[in-house]
Amino acid sequence: MTSDSEKQPRSRKSTCSRYDDDQNLLDCYGSEGHRIRSGTDSFPNINERPVEDISIEFFYKPHTITLLLISICAVIYFAFVRDCSNVEDNLRAGLLSIVFFFLIISILTFPNGPFTRPHPVVWRIVFGCSVLYEIFLLFMLFQNYETVRKIFVWIDPSLASFHIDMDKEYGVNCSDITVKKIYDHLDVFAVAHFLGWAFKAILIRHLGILWAISVMWEVTEIAFAHLLPNFVECWWDAMILDVLVCNGLGIWVGLKICQILEMREYKWVSIRDIESTTGKFKRAVLQFTPGSWTTVRWLDPTCTHMRFVALCQLVIFWQVSELNTFFLKHVYEFPPSHPFVVSRLVLIGVIVAPSVRQYYMYVTDPSCSRVGTQCWVYGAIMMTEALLCIRHGAELFERTQALNILLWLLCQSLVSVLCVYGCVLWHQYFATDKNSSGAQQESRTEATPTGGDVGDDADDLEPEEDKKNL
Repeated sequence: MTSDSEKQPRSRKSTCSRYDDDQNLLDCYGSEGHRIRSGTDSFPNINERPVEDISIEFFYKPHTITLLLISICAVIYFAFVRDCSNVEDNLRAGLLSIVFFFLIISILTFPNGPFTRPHPVVWRIVFGCSVLYEIFLLFMLFQNYETVRKIFVWIDPSLASFHIDMDKEYGVNCSDITVKKIYDHLDVFAVAHFLGWAFKAILIRHLGILWAISVMWEVTEIAFAHLLPNFVECWWDAMILDVLVCNGLGIWVGLKICQILEMREYKWVSIRDIESTTGKFKRAVLQFTPGSWTTVRWLDPTCTHMRFVALCQLVIFWQVSELNTFFLKHVYEFPPSHPFVVSRLVLIGVIVAPSVRQYYMYVTDPSCSRVGTQCWVYGAIMMTEALLCIRHGAELFERTQALNILLWLLCQSLVSVLCVYGCVLWHQYFATDKNSSGAQQESRTEATPTGGDVGDDADDLEPEEDKKNL
């Protein structure tokens, strides 16, 4: 039934035209043609989105008994066949079996999240991995530094001989600018930098917010350079290679990909209705692409002050999450390309995708009663990582220059507020004429795919014009 606590927009007329079997209001359309969700709580749609129009039911039946039998047989085989003479191998095997069974339970019980492509099982496993990672972080939080360091060395003995060189100088001879020197800085990490920003652009899909995060990250590097020597960069490295080349090109490519996906017409055909083998294979490959795509609207001219605050929080939290990457690598002494570092970046990347969607819906949709579980877990991960860095890097943080950190916090808050407010003014005075055309495009791209084969209508961020009072 419709909740009395729902907030409906007061500044715009709406027409409500669709009801369910119990006469609960489902859809409203604002005066500008944008769809407004109301009636029932939209939280289930972002926390455990159902898959509609299933044509191959085998892939979506529970198969719980079969999965249990396969899991038990696998455990029995490896428990009785493997050599148990080595204690360390036994510990590794036991931990891996715990992870294996936890992920099996994740497949059976955890929510899908907001996405169903390529299959809900994928996102249940991602959620399970995020919970496992948070459990591991909490365990480390209650150990001393020496114990945690021994755990990492036990997992990878090569870490015992690696130490951070605190005497190495960065950002020297900045006045000596040559083409060769600039070219030498364009290494594999520059490519990763570019790809990372393209991925961020696909997730956030807002030029103003992306540039705010990009510029503020350079300010963050300056503020924490006295703690992390590798943050010291020449001006041309920071402003040209980082901000303009890697960040700028990554943002442009990511947003261009979003524009291409917005222009596509999403009409999915069941794989059973495709006769040719090539067509079936192509349809199977396309299962790993979005089911639909729509433009997000983080801001509009009449958004409430709480949405304003929520977007400022997004910019600041993004900086904290990025800082965790470098502080964890420095405190626990990992090489930049170590599998631990790369694996964490990949894991955080796949966790952030549904988290941003859930945060977006919570901020912009008044019928969404609470934040999604994946977003909640990611928030816990971000804070626990920061606590780990502070607790186990106490010696490092003793050298903290309080003035730098205070200025950083002030600058972060000020730039975040100015950026978000500037975006609001832009939408109010310059983007008003685009609203009507955007509504027409939204109605076209939100069309439900016909005969979705192995899932449908998954990886879209639906724009909402309602204002959420957090």
